[in-house]
Amino acid sequence: QVQLVESGGGLVQPGESLRLSCAASGIIFNIVTMGWYRQAPGEERELVAQIAPLSSTNDADSVKGRFTIARDNAKNTVSLQMNSVKPEDTAVYYCNVVPPVTFRTGEQYWGAGTLVTVSS
Repeated sequence: QVQLVESGGGLVQPGESLRLSCAASGIIFNIVTMGWYRQAPGEERELVAQIAPLSSTNDADSVKGRFTIARDNAKNTVSLQMNSVKPEDTAVYYCNVVPPVTFRTGEQYWGAGTLVTVSS
């Protein structure tokens, strides 16, 4: 079955860097677009970066120039390098397929996510 396991979150100060990782299984990883999403307290989940099977990328304006998404198709992993983080980057970060994995019931699959807190 599908499994997406995020890791690497933590508490960082503004301006610092953090690298998130995601291990995927149960999907045909090398043919899907993968993405990093985030959900801040009280906000809707949003897609912040995506990477196509051959590694072309697209980033949200809010993270452009600061975050870099990468993938390793041999290891079924996707990462998010976060530089120059800001307090507004505080959120739970999730990886998923773009669009998200959705079962026949209409329910979307989401992993546990990893919490990033940016605070001085």
